[in-house]
This record gives sequence, C-alpha cells and structure tokens, in this order.
Amino acid sequence: MKPSLVLKMGQQLTMTPQLQQAIRLLQLSTLDLQQEIQEALEANPMLERQEDGEDYDADDAASELGESHESGSSNSPESSYESPSTAETGLDDNEWGERIPSELPVDTAWEDVYQTSASSLPSSDDDEWDFTTRTSAGESLQSHLLWQLNLAPMSDTDRLIAVTLIDSINDQGYLDDSLEEIHAGLDPELEIELDEVEVVLHRIQQFEPAGVGARDLKECLLLQLRQLPADTTWLEQAKLLVEQHLDALGSRDYNLLMRRLKLREDELRDVIELIQTLNPRPGSQIEASEPEYVVPDVIVRKHNGRWLVELNQEAMPRLRVNAHYANLVRRADSSSDNTFMRNQLQEARWFIKSLQSRNETLMKVATQIVEHQRGFLDYGDEAMKPLVLHDIAEAVGMHESTISRVTTQKYMHTPRGIYELKYFFSSHVSTAEGGECSSTAIRAIIKKLVAAENPKKPLSDSKIAGLLEAQGIQVARRTVAKYRESLGIAPSSERKRLI
Repeated sequence: MKPSLVLKMGQQLTMTPQLQQAIRLLQLSTLDLQQEIQEALEANPMLERQEDGEDYDADDAASELGESHESGSSNSPESSYESPSTAETGLDDNEWGERIPSELPVDTAWEDVYQTSASSLPSSDDDEWDFTTRTSAGESLQSHLLWQLNLAPMSDTDRLIAVTLIDSINDQGYLDDSLEEIHAGLDPELEIELDEVEVVLHRIQQFEPAGVGARDLKECLLLQLRQLPADTTWLEQAKLLVEQHLDALGSRDYNLLMRRLKLREDELRDVIELIQTLNPRPGSQIEASEPEYVVPDVIVRKHNGRWLVELNQEAMPRLRVNAHYANLVRRADSSSDNTFMRNQLQEARWFIKSLQSRNETLMKVATQIVEHQRGFLDYGDEAMKPLVLHDIAEAVGMHESTISRVTTQKYMHTPRGIYELKYFFSSHVSTAEGGECSSTAIRAIIKKLVAAENPKKPLSDSKIAGLLEAQGIQVARRTVAKYRESLGIAPSSERKRLI
C-alpha cells in the first residue's frame, strides 16, 4: 500500500490541567483540602489567606495586572505592640521605663502552689523511661504492658521472659502462642524451665487491663472475676459457671444452667448480669490508632420552618491573590523573573477558580439532597426516601461520576448528627400500594422491631418479614437477614435473654 494523507473529522475531550485540578480538588475531603491549600500557600507567593473582615476580592487584584502604581507597604494587615505615647501617659520614655520595676511583687511563691519532688520522677537519662510512650495520643497494648513491666521488681531472666510473652499478646489481649512454643524460642543457654515461663505469665496476668495475657475466653473471664472484691454478690456462682458451664451459657441453655447450678431463674439472671459486666476482649480498651476527626463540609439548620443549607466557612479558608506581588507583574517584560511571577499569578487564579467551582458544586448537590430528604430531617431514618446518584445528577445537570466524587468523604452536619453525603443514597423496595420504600428506612424499622421484641422470644427473620409485609413493605426473609447483619444484630437464637 502506498502512504497517503487522509483528513478525518471527529470530537475529542481533552483534560486540561485546569480541569484535572478542579476534579482532583472536588474529590478531596475537607482535611485533605486544607492540607492541599496549605501546600499551595507555601509553594505560590501569589496566594494568601483572606482574613475575616477583609473585603478585598481576589479577582480585583488579578484585573490590575497591567496597571502599575507605587505601593509603599503590603496590603496585608500586621499587628504590632507600641508603647503608650507621651500624650496618653503624660510621661516621657525614660520616666515610663523607670516607673515599672523589673520584678513585680506577688502574693505567693511557686513552691507554695506546686509541690513536686524531683526524686519521684524518672531521670531523662534513664533508658527505661520513655516520655512519648506515656504521653502520645495513641498507645499500643504492648507499650502499655511494657510500661507496667518496668515498674515491677523482677530479675533479668524473668524480665526477658516477660518481654517475650508480651510480644506474643495480640491486640485483643490474648496470648497467641502456647507456652511450649514460647519456651522453645528462648535462649537454651539460659536453661529456663517451662514452669518459670508459666510463673512469669501469671505475673503479667495481674497487669492492667484485667484479663490480659489469657490463653482462652474461660481464663480471660476468670482472671477478671478473681480481681473483683470477695464480697461481690454471686461471685462464686459466676466463677463456677465460667469454669464448668461456659458452653451452655454460649448456647443459651438456661434450663440446663439452672439445674447444674441449682439456681432459680431470677438468681441465674443476676449471675449472668455479673458475667456480662466483664470484657471478653480486654486489649480493646487500649486504643493504638490515632483518633480520626470528621469536619463537616455543609451545615443544615431549620429557620422559620425552612431547611437552610450553607457551607462550613470555618473549614474552608478563603484565598485571594496578593495585590502587592500582582502589581509587580509587567505585561511586556519577558525576563525570567517576570515570567515566573506571571505563571504563579495564573496558577493562583486557576486554584482559586477551582476552589470556587468545588464549593458551588458541593452546595448544589447538598441542596438537592436536603430537598429530597426533608422527611428524614423532620422524622428520622424511617422517613428516608429512596435516592440514587442519577436522581441528583439529573436535578443539577451533572454527570453521575461528578456526583459520586462530591458525595465521597464529604459530611453534612444536621440537627440529627453528622452524616456522610453518601448516607442519604439508598436503593428502594416496592410496597403493596405500588410505591417505594428506602432500604435505609427498612433497616430503621428492623432495628426498632428488634429493640421492642420480647427477649425471651426474639423475632426470627421470617417473623420480621411478616411484620414488614403487614406494613405494606414486601421484603424476602433473606433480605431481612442481610439488613439485620448490616446493622450488627445477632440472629434470634443468640438474642435470647433471661428476664
């Protein structure tokens, strides 16, 4: 074939850098956006924060690109401290300085307020003292146990065994490895016996939280019961139940328990209530992860009978172009410095424009969600209406992918709490009258039915499906089971209680 030139006509969507930046900012959460803004402020000298009470507009600075005029100082306000003037005080500077003594009298001494003993605190040179371990926001269970180990008098060999045992304790507080495996992993030259490992384990099991270092659930509960005061009501019966009849308690065979323990129903109930005060996962009390904070992007409130939607201004800092630097840009100058400043100015304007576009899109979507879910705001989850991304996309004239980006990791503060925008979207189930019911509303109804059930005879999934059908909601039993599991509600066989 001979090479030839062919003309073709077509359409192609090009992702410009400005569009890419706008899309990226749109899908950022509030905390990530604040970090992005901070990085932009540090990288671009043309950008600056617009403080509260300042009416300066960023677009005004950008429009003054071609105008040059002298500016003696920056437009950004500065705060400074000045000594009182002579007119205000009637004193000159020398007399003013002499009137103020170097040390003012006080009515108490530091030692009278804070009585501290230096000997009671560990030395900073002490290798066993770790300040960050005791002061950090997140503390692991291992570090918490090691801190207690450092306070316990113990030989070097026992301390080595204890450290090995602590390393084998998982985040739930249980010993992962058997004592035989831990003993086999120790240095043979130390000639440590298996009994020594078990003795050290018993010492660790006296640490906080109560029940830590247990090898199974039975030992965990018994450790906690043994640390209760001896005069605790039904303590001995609870120990006997955990030690010999824990399987019957797990299967809720209350008749068998009453026969074996020789207790009446009300007495057995008191024993079980005592056991329920224990923690089957003691390690969960020590939170190792850092706390995660949620900053709402949108605030919804009711005013004069109407629901109002507004952006959280505290979470979205306002930016503007620095007028002083913008006025230094010259149109006809092609020097490297001027080109750099012109590019920085253009990027600053693009960034501000992208932020404005993000806020406008977020407001449009949030307003449509509130308009659609006013029943939820007034009456709660049971009044939630079915809603999908296509409904909002059609209402605001945007693509579904854009709506998905807007609703991801964005939160709305309402009088009922803080919710992610995606929470207001749910599928629908047909009703007997031909209408639709939200799956969120069905979950709320199921939760309400389970909360009001008779603990002696909890509702089965089939019974719940029948009750929903009586309300005109047609839901299959397996769908009820799926919704129940998503709510973290156990099956009816595990919800049976003694009353």
